Amino acid sequence: MNRPRHRAFTLLEVLVSLTVFALVAIVLGAAYLNVLNSYDVVKRGMLVGEDFDFARQLVLTEPDRKKLELGGEFDSAGGRHARWSVEITSTTMADLFNVVFTCEMSDPARPEPEKLVQNFTLLRPTWSIDPAERSKLKEETKTRIAEMQQKMKR
Repeated sequence: MNRPRHRAFTLLEVLVSLTVFALVAIVLGAAYLNVLNSYDVVKRGMLVGEDFDFARQLVLTEPDRKKLELGGEFDSAGGRHARWSVEITSTTMADLFNVVFTCEMSDPARPEPEKLVQNFTLLRPTWSIDPAERSKLKEETKTRIAEMQQKMKR
């Protein structure tokens, strides 16, 4: 008597397919975790950037030079601690100052604090210390402008 043969997968074929499935699942899981970690890093970077921006705004909006030269610090909502300082130097023009802004952001989740140093030039009449020096710088600037105008006329 002839019995009909039932076709089925062999044990070896089932093991190979399970191995391939497991490898694909591992690769996709790792890729998904990398995407989640990337989102977390970008989010943390944005928050730190916002804290740096806040500290810079404190410097840019402060009219009192002596307060700025003392520096400052604050704690952000994300548990980070920021410490900032400025170095202010006069230029050859009246009421124009070079400012070196330094901010250090300590994050409990990171071993080393992040540091930001920026240089910018600000026009601040309220920062001029000596009125005589201010008048002298204005006169020197007027003289330089007059000399340049004379050279251009020639």
